[in-house]
Amino acid sequence: MSEQKKKPTIDLSKGVSAAGLEEGGIILGHVGDKEVVVVRSGGELFAVGANCTHYRGPLAEGLIVGDTIRCPLHHACFSLRTGDALRAPALDPIACWRVDREGDRIFVREKLSASEQPKAPSTRPSSILIVGGGAAGVAAAEMIRREGYDGPLTMISADSDPPVDRPNLSKDYLAGEAQDDWIPLWPGEFYAEKKIEMLLGRRVTSIDPAGKTVRLDDGSQRSFGALLLATGADPVRLPIPGADGKQVMYLRSFADSRAIVERAKNARHVVVGGASFIGLEVAASLRARGIDVDVVAPESTPLERVMGVEVGRWVRSMHEAKGVVFHLGQTVKAIDGRTVALSDGTTIDADFVVMGVGVKPATTLAEQAGLAMDRGITVNEYLETSAAGIFAAGDAARWPDPHTGERIRVEHWVVAERMGQVAARNMLGARERFDAVPFFWSMHYDTAIRYVGHAEKWDAVQISGSLESSDCSVAYKRGEKTLAVATIGRNLESLKAEVRMERTTQP
Repeated sequence: MSEQKKKPTIDLSKGVSAAGLEEGGIILGHVGDKEVVVVRSGGELFAVGANCTHYRGPLAEGLIVGDTIRCPLHHACFSLRTGDALRAPALDPIACWRVDREGDRIFVREKLSASEQPKAPSTRPSSILIVGGGAAGVAAAEMIRREGYDGPLTMISADSDPPVDRPNLSKDYLAGEAQDDWIPLWPGEFYAEKKIEMLLGRRVTSIDPAGKTVRLDDGSQRSFGALLLATGADPVRLPIPGADGKQVMYLRSFADSRAIVERAKNARHVVVGGASFIGLEVAASLRARGIDVDVVAPESTPLERVMGVEVGRWVRSMHEAKGVVFHLGQTVKAIDGRTVALSDGTTIDADFVVMGVGVKPATTLAEQAGLAMDRGITVNEYLETSAAGIFAAGDAARWPDPHTGERIRVEHWVVAERMGQVAARNMLGARERFDAVPFFWSMHYDTAIRYVGHAEKWDAVQISGSLESSDCSVAYKRGEKTLAVATIGRNLESLKAEVRMERTTQP
């Protein structure tokens, strides 16, 4: 999370020189006790709230793209005209103020009332069901209501908790730096206010695409006019002797994270199985609690498959400097009480084990319903499955990516949210192609890695700047094409890379 370093000193209500605000420029100031940014874009002047509604990212350090402003932390996008959150991860709007120009001075006046523009969806399904309570599901539900649909809307989630800020579960919350009440995406009354029926701790056991019904685990049936499968992914559970006992924990839900936090209170030594982003974030969070951590992983370099050897070595050195011990080229072979046996015969005494060896898409429902599959649920550019009226979004969906020209499936929170938003509009009759550039971020102690694009294979890795100084950008290239860019300490550069990729698509 980020906060403004100091309260801005410019009182925008008293005016500021227009000469100091160039096209695409941003001035940070305040009106009363509210922080505000003034922006010039396309020759027009705008004034909006200075903080992103996601993690309060400083929009003054963001990027102006057309009549939008983008957050430097997690790439949320807001309308400068209305304040609407156009792209996740922010779902709530920012405020807008009236701006006047008098001579060579710009004055910010009163805050404007939120625009309530009633919308009439071009298609009005008899009812909408969302299966899944994760990123795609909750973003879709919010967008369905925002788009003006007032029919029956139900979310069915196997989780016992309402939708939560899942990225935080392996970061601040696990590290003990976030309170329980920070984690829900919205307070409980939000769903009642929006007339979203929430069925928690419930599972859909089958889908009848022709009859447009689903069956739940209690034997009851629900009909739908449109259905969104936002089933996500499940942790991979390796068939290791002893891995089904209480000594082994996984991290996917809020309940999982709470359970790890509870065990960590009396723990001194933990083994993390897997050097994935989740595994390494868990390691960093447990080290922040003063717990000794050993990471066991089969690869020779952490994150090599995703980020390359150079970045992987740097990440390893960062964790080792904090006291993490790596056992690379090794796997966990057996767990017997406190004894964790590795493939090379080494044993480690541990209070418990957290397994983070990846996830697999939750596709059983879709497969049993006869939907087209391709290492995930196959969807078209509008995120519709092979069955009319049934859409899929999030970790389980594989879509035609216009930036690579390939079908891809991505397990990122922001991608899932943005897919949910597009699927929502399309369920209401829009024909909007999903063309967002994938984005994710990962926190390791006080260092953030931001990544835009998608590179499963590359020919070359180009590093500009210094990894050791946490100030660089890393381009993953195939031929002359840049597939992805990772940045450390260069947030604005990450935003600019995202925009470049948006403007370059495959035919």
